[in-house]
Formats: sequence, structure tokens, C-alpha cells
Amino acid sequence: MLSQPLPGPLAEQAAAARARLGERCAEDVRGDWERAWADYPHPWHLDHMLACSPFVAEQLRRDLAPMVALLNSGELLRGLDEGELRDQLETALAAAGAELLPVLRRFRARHMLRILWRDFCRLAPTLETTRDTSLLAEACIQGALEHCRRDLERRFGTPRGRRSGEPQELLVLAMGKLGARELNVSSDIDLMFAYPEAGDTDGESRQISNEQFFTKLGQGVINALDQVTAEGFVFRVDMRLRPYGDSGALVHNFSALEDYYQEQGRDWERYALIKARAVTGGAARAAELAQMLRPFIYRKYVDFGVIDSLRGMKQMITAEVRRRGLDNDVKLGHGGIREVEFIAQCFQLIRGGRDLGLQQRELLPVLAECAALGCLPEQAARELREAYLFLRDSEHAIQGYRDQQSQALPGESLQQAAMARVMGCADWPAYLERLREHRERVAGHFRNLIAEPGEVQEPADSDLVLWGEDLGADSLAALGYRDPEGSLAPLVELRDSRRVLALQTQGRERLEEFMPQLILACAEAADPDTALARVLPLVVAVTRRSAYLALLLENPAALDELVTLCAASPWIAQQMADHPVLLDELLDRASLYTAPDKGLLQDELRQQVARLAVDDLEAQMDVLRYFKASHTLRVAASEMVGRLPLMKVSDKLTWLAEVILEQVLAVAWHDLTVKYGEPARPGGGYGFAVFGYGKLGGIELSYSSDLDLVFVYDAEARGSTDGKRSIENSVFYTRLGQRMIHILETRMALGNLYEVDMRLRPSGNSGMLVASTSGFASYQRESAWTWEHQALVRARLVAGDPAVGEQVYAVRQEMLCRERDTAELAREVVAMRRRMREHLLGAEVAANGEFHLKHGEGGIVDIEFMVQYAVLAWSHRVPDLVQWSDNIRILETLGSNGLFEQRESEALIQAYLAYRSAAHQLALQQQPDVVPAEEYREHRAAVSAKWEQLFASYGSDA
Repeated sequence: MLSQPLPGPLAEQAAAARARLGERCAEDVRGDWERAWADYPHPWHLDHMLACSPFVAEQLRRDLAPMVALLNSGELLRGLDEGELRDQLETALAAAGAELLPVLRRFRARHMLRILWRDFCRLAPTLETTRDTSLLAEACIQGALEHCRRDLERRFGTPRGRRSGEPQELLVLAMGKLGARELNVSSDIDLMFAYPEAGDTDGESRQISNEQFFTKLGQGVINALDQVTAEGFVFRVDMRLRPYGDSGALVHNFSALEDYYQEQGRDWERYALIKARAVTGGAARAAELAQMLRPFIYRKYVDFGVIDSLRGMKQMITAEVRRRGLDNDVKLGHGGIREVEFIAQCFQLIRGGRDLGLQQRELLPVLAECAALGCLPEQAARELREAYLFLRDSEHAIQGYRDQQSQALPGESLQQAAMARVMGCADWPAYLERLREHRERVAGHFRNLIAEPGEVQEPADSDLVLWGEDLGADSLAALGYRDPEGSLAPLVELRDSRRVLALQTQGRERLEEFMPQLILACAEAADPDTALARVLPLVVAVTRRSAYLALLLENPAALDELVTLCAASPWIAQQMADHPVLLDELLDRASLYTAPDKGLLQDELRQQVARLAVDDLEAQMDVLRYFKASHTLRVAASEMVGRLPLMKVSDKLTWLAEVILEQVLAVAWHDLTVKYGEPARPGGGYGFAVFGYGKLGGIELSYSSDLDLVFVYDAEARGSTDGKRSIENSVFYTRLGQRMIHILETRMALGNLYEVDMRLRPSGNSGMLVASTSGFASYQRESAWTWEHQALVRARLVAGDPAVGEQVYAVRQEMLCRERDTAELAREVVAMRRRMREHLLGAEVAANGEFHLKHGEGGIVDIEFMVQYAVLAWSHRVPDLVQWSDNIRILETLGSNGLFEQRESEALIQAYLAYRSAAHQLALQQQPDVVPAEEYREHRAAVSAKWEQLFASYGSDA
């Protein structure tokens, strides 16, 4: 489209510009121009630019030398990196001496010519144009700062910190589009100035405070960029985003900034700081400032408390469009650039504290992250991206016409024709139709963002008082509460508590709005009093973090889910009260009641940790804890509504543990190899395997299970790591195991990951934390007790190096398939079972006519011991028994091979599943594993009968 002949009016404009160019072109310059232009591969670009940008035409008319230089250097045909721009400006400033202002303006003119040429001729994509314009601004800021700083230091000396004595520097914070390197071609630049420490300069003849020094420096930079001279300006500078705006100091030290944002910072300032980036100053100081600002910008977890402010901003945007008649503005108007930016930044403010991938400055990566996180549908993110690029190209076409800071569609026909051509459209109506389509899509997504609050649920009897001084039991009774006096007491206690009385206005208003909705929601439960009693601890926990109440007020369906789950399970209620951040999981009912399989868990965790710095151990541990807590909640919720049978519950919880162990190993490995290098080992890989025993090995984890682990490594015994701080392989792997346990067990805001039990390793607590493959094999062959071989039945590789796992599996197969004296084996199994029961099962359980599901006679452990006995006794004849580590498949194998009668195997499987299902349900009700003895009479009889058959001759006490 761009290479087609110019339409009549544009062709005339190009011809007139060519004529003016020829009239003003000196003979020597004309020769240079003609030689340089002869090698340019796209000759039609000249008429295209002369027609579509009178600004470019005027620049060329004034002086062809910059264009000749661009042609000779080849810079019109390639992008420049920031190093080239900075070097070019430094060279020009060095050659010009004290002439800062004219050099900056000539430099800007040359590169704006290059940027517009590449953009209008579609030699550069949209994001290169915005990036190049931003790099140009950064180079000019840095050049101006350095020039002004040298001048001030000659007069006043170097500013130094009062506390540290170190030299101080001015950090120029680029805000808005410049911070994200998304500057348009005729934009102003939003800046803030900061310096690390208060103090004074060290001048010999005259000293001033650091604040005075940096204020002068900031004023110098602004003047150098913003002042209009005969050669124009560089960039208009806007400083209104600094603390206190125009009435505030021009510069602030880090401490003053931190105090301001902690005490007075507002949500719109959080919004403004999302894109903030230091474009001057050392990397360490910039990182320090960014780290200081981050907690203000991004709340630690999902921040629904900001929604009211965002809703207000959205209403202001809509009202401004209406009031100012901005419909023809591609930035500020209906469906414009600002609305796309607002959509992305809303999700950043709300979710950026937890979803670290949203803590980016550039808009398009944020949109992609929103789609990946499910904040936006894929199609919505794609439509917003396409619209954004089209709108930014439109903005450049408008501004590049005369280098004017405007986003309004042109009203004059010639400029309309030029804009349509630059945008690749046949004519102006064709462009307007494409623009309308994009803006309608953006406006639709903008309308759907942060809907107005839904209708507040009102009690059937509007005279009921559900909070405040007049709250009474009669209101609760009218709603169907069975024990209104009992439910009233904790409500009154909460209302009159110091915690509530000390609330600030916003928190008190949210609580007053929320409590009636909670009471009404609980009234819909089968047992309103129980539901209310279980949810109130959560309310108490979040009273001073009312953003969580805002989440529930904004999402009535989430409040309903909360009441439903807490009413069904005190365990879930406790989890929510202990970890209110899990409220975020209630927003998506589909995911709440869908527990992913292992592959999806791996993908999700991989995406979450990919956004973290690999050396940020605390952030990695935080993500792992939320990952575990959220997915455990999903499993529990799915089980409570009957979507997951027992076997699937244990599968999901076991897969979750395995995925977490894989990541814990990866984090620990990285941490240690950075310090010590990698250990010498054959075949590469970790050379390290994590084996799960007990419930983890048997794929039978429950909600509160600890992890029975054994660590095994395979590396040269006397070898060492290859890092500068080399250590022996055995020491490295021991520290690797210790680091894994530290990551798993350390208590943080979301608790620990798992309790770890290492007592099943060779020699138990007195043995090495990590065994070598040879040490593991020799221990199992020569020193292991029978109960340790019983435990080996359930050993399974859960993380780490498969090659090491194969070596351990070979030892396991050898040990389990060893031919044994079955009579002696039976006596040892019975004796171990008796000791376990005496130690773990109180006599009062049986005496009270109760049955302990796990340790009672005919219970879970009896089945497990029979399975382990069978594997140890008969695997030398039936090696298939060694294939599995879980009891169900071993029992199936015993039945299919005739070692147990088929009906016996099936009876034991049914009893085992029934017991474990009951144990899961009791765990969700926070009840012990004890039931009335009559409940499982048939299952107990079947288990005891098989026990008697196997062990009656060997001192069975069943």
C-alpha cells in the first residue's frame, strides 16, 4: 500500500516540498545529498515522507546535512541501541564544549528525523519506534545531567551522605511511558528526582546541602530539555507526579520518599509508579530505590481494597471523555490508548503483589501475563494488543505530521489523506472503519472491567438490624438461626473489640457493609449458627486488612462459596482463617473445584517460578507455600462436593508433594552450586535422588501428612565440587539435603510446606542424612532390620535423578525378593505390630466401644502389615509383587496370583478404602480417627479373619 503512487493532493504536497528543497539546497550539499540518496534502496520513501510529514519536509528544507549523515551511516535502515545513542551524544557534547542546549536540540532533531522516517515508511515496528524515542530521551537526560553536574561540582564540590560519607548521585525516575520505554514521537516526559542521603557538598570554598545541590541540578536538567530556543526544545518535562505535586520540593532523598508514600501515598500514585524506572544513577542505588517503592506499589497479596479507587478512576475517565468531547482522541477518547493501559494496570495493582509476572513496566507483556494468569481471556488480550498497536501507530501518524503533541484525529482533508496512507488504508473512510472496530473492542473490555457494585442483598424484613449497636438476637432468629443468643455473643464481642474500635474510617465502613451480607449468607446455610461460627475467625483475622472484605463485597459469589465450604468443613475454615490470601481462590469456581493432574501442576508451578529471580530464596519459598495451600484447598473443596473419590484425593495430594519436591530440589541445587560448583559425578544429572516412603511412597497422602524421605546420592566418594569454594561431594550432598529440609520446614507467613521425617534412612537418626548408593546397598544387605525391609515395600522415587533411582530400585528389588524363613518373618511382623499398637493406641479407645481406623484391631495398619509380610514372604516366587509401592495394587496382585483368595483381596481392598475415606472426612471435620466400633463390623471381621489365618500360629493378638 505504501509503495503505490500518491493520491493527487498528497502528490502535489510532495512536489511542492521537493521544489522548496531544491531552492534552499546549497550546491555542495546538493552533491552530497545526490550521492548519498543514489544508494538508498527505496527511492519512493522521499515523496512519501514529504507528503505525509510537513515536519520532516521542513527539517530537510532547513538543513540536509543531518539527512545526508543518516544516509551515509545506514542508520535509516537499522535500529540503534542505547549505547550508540549515548556515545553519539557524548561525542557531540565533547566537541561543542559548553554549548549544551544547541547540541541537545540538534541531536534530537536528527534522531526524530530518523525515527519518524523509519516509522512512517514501516521500516520499524511500533515497539521499535516507542523504544527508540525513549532511548533518545534517556540519552538526552543523561547527557544534560552529566553536563550540569560537572558544572555544579566545580562550584560546590561533591555531595556526600551525612551518615555514610559516600558521594551522592541524582536518580532521575522516568515515569509513565518513558519508564516503560513506550514514549510516543511527540511526547512530554514525566520525571521525578531522588537522591539517596541527606548531607552536604565537600567544596573547598563553598558548601551547600545535598538538597540544594540536587535541586539546582534538577532545575538545570529541566531547563536543558524543556526551554524553547531558536532551535526548538528537546522534550517537554512534567514534574507533577512527584510528592505533593507542583507545591512539593523538586527533589527528595530516599528516606523522605519512603515516609511520604507510607504515610500519605494514594492509590493514583501507586498507579503512576507502576512504570517508574531510574534512567540515571548506579545500578545498586536504582535497585535500592525500586525495592523501597515496591511494597507501596504492590500489596503483598491480591489487593481488592484498591478496587474502589480504580472504579473512581474509571468513572473519571468516562466522565472526562463525555465532558471534553474527546471522541476523536485516539489516546483519551472512547476505546483509546488510555483505556487499554488502564485495563492492564488495574490487574497489576490488584494482583501484582502475588503474581510477580505482573510487576513489569511494558504494557504488552503485562497483557500477555494477564492472559496466562486467566485475568483476561486469550481473545481479549489479543484484541487489546492489536488495538493498542493500531492506536499507537495512529498516534504517531498524527504527531509526526507536524511534530505536535496531539492525539486528536485531523479535521483537515490533506492531513487525513496523509494519515490514511501512513496507516496503510486506501482512504480516510477505510481508516475510520478500522479505527472504529478496534475502539469498540477496547471499549467493551473497558466496560467489563471493575463493574459497578452489585445490588446489596437485603433481608426479607427490611426492618431487621444486622450490625451496629441495635443488633439483637431477634433479627438472627427471624433469619432462621437456631441459636440466636449463642450466635449473637461472638458478633457483639467482635463489634465491641479493640480491634474494631481502632479501625480507620475506610476499614470501619467496609466492615459495616460486609457484616450484614455475611449474616445473610450464613442464614442460607443448612446450619446458620455453625456457618457463622466458622467464618467469624476469618473476619477477625482480616479486620485490619479490609482489602479481603472488599474482595468478598465485590464478589458475592465468592462469599457464598466461603460460607458453603466453611459450613461443610472446619478444616477448610481454619485454613481460610490462617491464610486469608486463599480467598482469591474463591473467585473462580471452575478452578476451585478442579484439582489439576501432575502435568498441569508442573506447568503451573514452572510458570510461577519462572517470574522469580533464581537467587531470591524467600520469594521462591513464598510461591511454593501459596502453591501448596491453594491446591490443597482445591482438593479439599472438590472432595467436599463429591467430585473426587478417595483414590483421586490421595493421587492429587501426592502429585502436589512430588511437584513441590522437584522444585525444592531445583532451588536447593541452584543455591549450592552457585556457592560451591557442581559435584564430580558420572553421567551428569543431579546424582541425587529423593525417595518417598510411607504414605508418600504409597501414593496415599492426606491433608496433614508429613513426608517420610530418604536421600541417596551417587558420586565419587573422594571427589569434590568444581567451584572456587570447592567442597567434598559427600559434604555437598549433605548440605543439599539440609537445604531441602530447610525450604520444606521453615515457617513463613503461609506456614511450612511439609514436616519431614528422615528416620527411615539407613541407621535412622544416628545415620548420615544422605546415603551414597553403595552405602544404602550395603546397609540394606547387611544391617537393616525386618521392619526396615517392610518400609522398603513402599519406597518410591519422587524427585531427582532417575539414574540414581534405578540403582536404588535394583537394591529394593534384591532385598524384597530375598528368600526368607516365613515363620521367623511372621513372628517379627506380629511382634512389631504388637509393640506399635501398645505404643500408639490407648486402651481407653477399645474400652469405650470405639474403633481407631488406623491402629485398631482389623484397621489400616493390620492391612498394611499383611501386605508387607506378603511381599517379603513371596516376592522371590512372584516378583510382580515388587512392582508396586501402593497397597491397593499389591493386594490386587496377591489376588490375581492366588496368594490371597480373590474374595479376600477384594474384601481387604474395600475395607482399606472405607477406612481411608472415613479418615479423610474426619480430617476435614478436624476429628480424630476414631469411630463407633459398630460402624465397620464387617470390614473389621474380614481383616481380622485374614490376620488370624496368616499369623495365628505366631502369637497373633488379633
